[in-house]
Amino acid sequence: MKKKAVRAVLAGCMAMSVMMTPMAFAAEDSAKSSEAGTTSSRNLIVLIGDGMGPAQVTAARNYLMYNKNVDHLTLDSIYVGQATTYADRGEDGGAVVSGVVTDSASAGTAFATGHKTYNAAISVSNEDVSKPFASVIEAATAAGKATGLVTTARITHATPAVYGSHVRSRDNENAIASQYLDSGIDVLLGGGSANFLSKDDKGKRSDKSIISDFEDKGYEYVTNRAGLMQVGDSDKVLGLFGSSHVAYVPDRTAETPSLAEMTDAALNILSKDDKGFAVMIEGGRIDHASHANDFPSTVQEVLDFDAAVKVALEFAKADGNTSIVITADHETGGLSLSRDNIYELNLDLWDQQKNSSEFIASKLKSATTIAEVKSIVSSNTWIKDLSDEEAEQILAGDGSSYAQEGAYNAVISKRLLVGWSGHGHSAVDVGVWAYGPIADLVKGQIDNTRVATASAEVLGLDLAGTSAALQAKYLYPKFKVARNGEILYPAKALGEALGASVKWNGANRTATISQGSTVISVQLDSGAVTLNGNSAALTSNVDNGKLYLPLEAFNSLTGLKLTWDSLSERIVKS
Repeated sequence: MKKKAVRAVLAGCMAMSVMMTPMAFAAEDSAKSSEAGTTSSRNLIVLIGDGMGPAQVTAARNYLMYNKNVDHLTLDSIYVGQATTYADRGEDGGAVVSGVVTDSASAGTAFATGHKTYNAAISVSNEDVSKPFASVIEAATAAGKATGLVTTARITHATPAVYGSHVRSRDNENAIASQYLDSGIDVLLGGGSANFLSKDDKGKRSDKSIISDFEDKGYEYVTNRAGLMQVGDSDKVLGLFGSSHVAYVPDRTAETPSLAEMTDAALNILSKDDKGFAVMIEGGRIDHASHANDFPSTVQEVLDFDAAVKVALEFAKADGNTSIVITADHETGGLSLSRDNIYELNLDLWDQQKNSSEFIASKLKSATTIAEVKSIVSSNTWIKDLSDEEAEQILAGDGSSYAQEGAYNAVISKRLLVGWSGHGHSAVDVGVWAYGPIADLVKGQIDNTRVATASAEVLGLDLAGTSAALQAKYLYPKFKVARNGEILYPAKALGEALGASVKWNGANRTATISQGSTVISVQLDSGAVTLNGNSAALTSNVDNGKLYLPLEAFNSLTGLKLTWDSLSERIVKS
């Protein structure tokens, strides 16, 4: 599609002027999506509404119906089913958890790679020595397609990260940023510049700023809406629109692009590739608003996401060779649309909060009196009659990490007649929407892993082969740091991952690791290590019944040159 045509789509999206019943709209799109009768597409657009459960979707539609006289979301026209969201068993603070309630990292790994894993894992397996799983974006890159990641969260946040990086913990965002440099992904748009900048440059990196490294690889770097709109013939773009997440919709200035504008720009760049493209687009701040229980901002973030869906859908209709699949990683907040046995919603108040609760909380932190709280609330909302009791509740905080913001949102939610079960995720199924050939592959009740496998099928990608190439190069072990600062690895798990035989002799308290004619023996009580019967100056450590050894031991054992990538916390095989 020509750039002017896509811009026109965006303008139409913003106008929201087309009126059609949801049923007729869905029937029209369903007919169009099956006209070609094909089972493959050249292009793929994946859209993720982070934290966007059924109640969040319903709330946004209700807002349009009762406040804007629009009776449907763009999403409604292509609804095909729902997906489960559960993760693998994992650990949380040392305790084993079921994984029934997922986080964004494990859910993202599922719909990006087709594999379940533990909460916090970024596209690696659930093992003491994890293997990397390739994403649909990585497989598309390997197949020669243009690829992109777009989000209103930090570009290094969990959902985009699962498509272009591999780490044991989602918190390792500096490593995620560095891995993007070698990922081959062409377009990266979102927030999170701090993870690309050194501490000397007011960022979070202890090594160096890496934006110039991207520029050296041909990326055009932009930092605001004007820069994004002026991107010329660049095939590679790095756009970072804030040090952390992109601002909430109510807090944005003219310098901040909307998700629809980022989507428009990404499609214009990627669609120039003759081999086609694959892109993931995330409405990341639906989740954050729901975590905070900020209902007005939640609604606005869903609408921001739906506007991006419209840009993508109109592109796909005009292109004729593009599949779209849309889902959420989980629901956030346990949102209920009604409360306190009152059969009503105060819909007319849903857009009467001027800024996000995040913005308002920055003011409330300095408040020390009831009068100050009342003044802050009055200047930012419709509420001119805040009671002393409500003001005291806000001043005291809600007992969570959200403090005054959480208490403020509790007061607002009660007045809006909506409820929340808490500040975390819930385990409810989430919606699935699709257009084009992929729609038939994700209909009905599916598991979230099916989003990845269907995406690979419709593009003709080799997910398994791309994973195998990664696994031939990297391992992601649990590890510990010895008192002398040396990194030690779980001997049994790493030995077996490298093809060695590991045996334990309880009678004489020894462990033997062997590969071919090479044998490493460890006396577990004394810690003495021998290599082929000779004393070896190798550190050993037993912790909670597990033996740990340094990488040098495994190099001697295998004859490989294994090195430790300390930033990404992974072993590089060569």
